[in-house]
Parts: sequence; structure tokens; C-alpha cells
Amino acid sequence: MSNTRETAEDSDDVSPPKQARDTSFQSAFSNLKKSKFFNEQLPTPRPESSTATTSSRTNAVLVSQKQKGNPLLKFITNVPWEYSDIVPDYVMGNTTCALFLSIRYHQLNPDYIHERLKLLSNAYNLRVLLVQIDVADPHHALKHLTRISILADMTIMLAWSAEDAGKIIETYKRYETKPPDDIMERSDTAPHQKLVSALTTVRSVNKTDASTLLTTFGTLADIVKAQSNTLAFCPGFGLHKAQKLHKVLHEPFLRTSKPTK
Repeated sequence: MSNTRETAEDSDDVSPPKQARDTSFQSAFSNLKKSKFFNEQLPTPRPESSTATTSSRTNAVLVSQKQKGNPLLKFITNVPWEYSDIVPDYVMGNTTCALFLSIRYHQLNPDYIHERLKLLSNAYNLRVLLVQIDVADPHHALKHLTRISILADMTIMLAWSAEDAGKIIETYKRYETKPPDDIMERSDTAPHQKLVSALTTVRSVNKTDASTLLTTFGTLADIVKAQSNTLAFCPGFGLHKAQKLHKVLHEPFLRTSKPTK
């Protein structure tokens, strides 16, 4: 018991009184308030995070303030859009964005797109480079922009007018939540389309040729009965193509097996 009491007394002697501890804390805190660190503001959230939430809540295309006055905005009519502080020019979904560039502007400012890509960095999964063709000979510029798109992992989309550009942005937004089946090629089930598909299996016969044959002769049976010189009278057909088609239509469907020795 005596050892325990002596230990407690020793610890009381070592610890400072409560009033002294409070005074020292207040003194330290008052010095902290006088320092430059006390008035430093906390960093604000990045605009991209807030705009992404806005996009998902309002289901609107987000448009950069830099795009004010762009004529393509007049043609975004089937989905809502609103201005926002974003890095890309357009945000069509939580993971989809677009940069807009005209060929004429690119020729005057070839470094512009590089600077925009640096700011965009690796944000967004699907990044679209929307290029509006507004010059007579865009081939050289398009070759350069295609190379940039490949290196920057971007999808390049071409528009020949402001209306085309606006509808491209609109379509990306409308199909944001659509399943992949909506944009997959549909199989031809109509009888006419089946006949067209069958005729186009013949080499050198395209869909236009097949439609011409069906319009001219009416039925597949009449096409098969026609002679090669008659087939050659069809628009777009020459004698060579007609002879080739006639030969294919009159070949036996089953190959005769060679007799074994």
C-alpha cells in the first residue's frame, strides 16, 4: 500500500496542474491563430466532379463557356444543354466528352489542339474529336488530325456543316444509356432483302445491281430464265457481268464426286 501511495504522489508531482495546462494550450493556440496557416482556405472541389453530377441529374449536354456563339448549338434540339465550367468543349455523359475543331481554325492555329489535349489529359473513357470541314481541300489537315487522334486515343468524327456537328453531339447524348443492340446491324428478314442478299453473294454484283434486276424482271425465276445478253441490258450491267451472273445461276448446286479408282 505504501509503495502504491508513493508512486501516485510521485506522478502528481510530475504532472503540471490543470490550470497550467489550460494556460499553455491557450497560449499555443493563440500563436497558431496569428500564423499565416490559420487563414489558409481549404481547396475547393474540382469543377469536373460537380458537373458530372449535374449531367447525370439533369440529363443535359454540358457545354463549355468557350463554345458560346458556335452555330452547332442551334441544332441540338432533341436533348437539353447548358453551359458549364468543363475542360472539354462538350460533355455528353459521365464518361463521354468531345473537343470541337474546324479545319480552317486548325490551319491558322496548329498548336491549339495539342494544348487542349494536354488539359484534357486522360479524363473520360470515350473522347471524341469533332472536326468540321470548312475548307475546299481538307485532306492534308485530316491526315494530321487522324494521326493525333490515334496517338491521343480519341475517336475522330467528321461534320460537313454546323447542323451535322450538332446532330453528332445530340446523338451521342441520346444513345448514352441505350444498349449496344440498338446500333448493331439488323439482319435482313424481308423477302426482298433476302433476295438482294442472295444475289450479292455473286462476286461483282452489288446491292444496286440486285435491286435493278428485281425491278426489271420482277421475280428470281425470271432472272434465272433470262439469257446473258438480256441481263446485259439492265442499267449498270455489262456483258461480262451478265455472263458471270448467268453462269453462276445455271451451275449445278451439287458437285459431282469424282469416281474413285
